[in-house]
Amino acid sequence: MSKALDEGLIFIEGTGPTYATQTTFAESLLSAGAGITLVDSVVAASKLGLSPPLGFALIRPPGHHAVPEGPMGFCVFGNIAVAARYAQCQHGLKRVMIIDFDVHHGNGTCDAFYDDPDIFFLSTHQLGSYPGTGKMNLIGQGSGEGTTLNLPLPGGSGDYSMRCAFDEVIAPSAQRFKPDIILVSAGYDAHALDPLAGLQFTTGTFYMLASSIKQLARELCSGRCVFFLEGGYNLQSLSSSVADTFRAFLDEPSLAAQFDDPAMLYEEPTRRIKEAIEKVRHLHSL
Repeated sequence: MSKALDEGLIFIEGTGPTYATQTTFAESLLSAGAGITLVDSVVAASKLGLSPPLGFALIRPPGHHAVPEGPMGFCVFGNIAVAARYAQCQHGLKRVMIIDFDVHHGNGTCDAFYDDPDIFFLSTHQLGSYPGTGKMNLIGQGSGEGTTLNLPLPGGSGDYSMRCAFDEVIAPSAQRFKPDIILVSAGYDAHALDPLAGLQFTTGTFYMLASSIKQLARELCSGRCVFFLEGGYNLQSLSSSVADTFRAFLDEPSLAAQFDDPAMLYEEPTRRIKEAIEKVRHLHSL
């Protein structure tokens, strides 16, 4: 980072496609700090009975690829990992659930808590995508065995796939774990228009996810929930999907019909999706 201050733009060796500018370090501190501040805010709101005690960290750089050893994959600090540990240490929220629906596996977050029984990390991501981690059989180790759940989705998976994944995997996992707070790595690069991968989520898919996760938080942890912006590289789909996420937070109707064009979608690989969901349900006894 000191080299970036001197030279203005550097690529950080050994970290995948990660670069730094003169302002990257300061902006990364702000990103991590925003998550901490939002945890404080939603905890305070839940104590006052305010509804909904939800937060959304609109931050850059993202964080879920940053590993304990350093930056990786556009990420400098593990924003959501920092917030998870902060929630435990500062607020006594012992059981933290992290849901990551970015198109890429959140390897950094996964690594940070792989042996931690009190942090449940659940990732849905495109099979075979960067960084090549997140295989289904990786379920945690030691006392943390069973608190990592990876659901790789075949290319072409879309709204149907994610609705099935939520109903059959995400919701029952959360209900069994009984978190004290839910943190969400909200990556919008699974959208059909996004150039960096090959899933078919729509603006409506992200509205459904936000609405459903909000309801889970209300049922399980007094509504305590914070979203962290991760990936998203098409400005049109990113802006419409984030805006619809806020509408879900506020119980306002979705405007997805104004943004989603059914003509851009193709048939989902439903058989492979069902097989993947059944396999992960069996593996985790859901």
